[in-house]
Amino acid sequence: MTRVLIAGLGNMGLSHALAHHHHPDARIVGLVNRSGRVDHSDLAGYPAYSDFQTALTETKPDLVVIATYSNSHADYACAAMETGAHVFVEKPLATNVTDARRVVETATRLNRKLVVGYILRHHPSWMRLIAEARDLGGPYVFRLNLNQQSSGAEWETHKALMQTTSPIVDCGVHYVDVMCQITDAQPVRVHGMGLRLSDEIAEDMYNYGQFQVIFDDGSVGWYEAGWGPMMSETAFFVKDIVSPNGSVSITDGNKGASADIDGHTKVGGLLVHTPSGDRTIEMPDEPGHQELCDAEQAYILRAVSEDIDLTRHMNDAVQSLAICLAADESIRTGHPVSLKEPAS
Repeated sequence: MTRVLIAGLGNMGLSHALAHHHHPDARIVGLVNRSGRVDHSDLAGYPAYSDFQTALTETKPDLVVIATYSNSHADYACAAMETGAHVFVEKPLATNVTDARRVVETATRLNRKLVVGYILRHHPSWMRLIAEARDLGGPYVFRLNLNQQSSGAEWETHKALMQTTSPIVDCGVHYVDVMCQITDAQPVRVHGMGLRLSDEIAEDMYNYGQFQVIFDDGSVGWYEAGWGPMMSETAFFVKDIVSPNGSVSITDGNKGASADIDGHTKVGGLLVHTPSGDRTIEMPDEPGHQELCDAEQAYILRAVSEDIDLTRHMNDAVQSLAICLAADESIRTGHPVSLKEPAS
């Protein structure tokens, strides 16, 4: 039975906690949030803490799930691994590449399992999308975005996230990871631009951004993300992969509200286009948000019990973060950023 400590009980942390609550091979030994209280009825019986280090010391977990704000991810992950625990950490792995590499180096040095919360890697429809794109062959054009017309509680959450992380980093790592899985090439250069569209966020933050990334196989990628009540819900969810031999597109992405979390992972169907004709792939009965979180947590438990090699997974997490942080740097400086040399 794996002893599990969960840090952070927001949207993702709560879902991860419920996954372990229902998993037969896991036992929650503690929950950490800022208030030190747990309001969810299914989780009310577990010990609650307001301080992460105290919880780590007192509960002695085998696995720590980290779903706190981004600026604590690296330090919490390293602290957990130093005490003997394996780690699942929500994306982004860190807020800079140096810290991300520090987490991976700690996992390697201590022989700990480290899984980063790239939820699309556990979604059968997105796995099919990647496979169909790879079958076409590159080089590729990636056209991906996720804009969210958030208001009320959702806008408050986005404003809180933007205290440490921009939309193109917070969401972008998912979709850049998809680009990297498809092309298997190294990123060369990133061009970014962005704009602050609200007086409700800090002057040095922007709530809309887009960037282009160039890979060494010639592939080019575009990603766009915006948060806030001003965002349009027209074409807010574009997922196209184009190659010399055709294209693969998600067909049902712009249905429903852009702020609906379940909608962010739904594929519904794929359209595979080639010069010889089109082919539609239906994706019925797709997993919802909780089912995907269940799959993520089942994977880290299996990685521990089966000693799965996570080297590629960890390296991919650093690379996708490096691309998004380079885009953020490009937006802030107004200049393209080269990735030929290690990012810092």
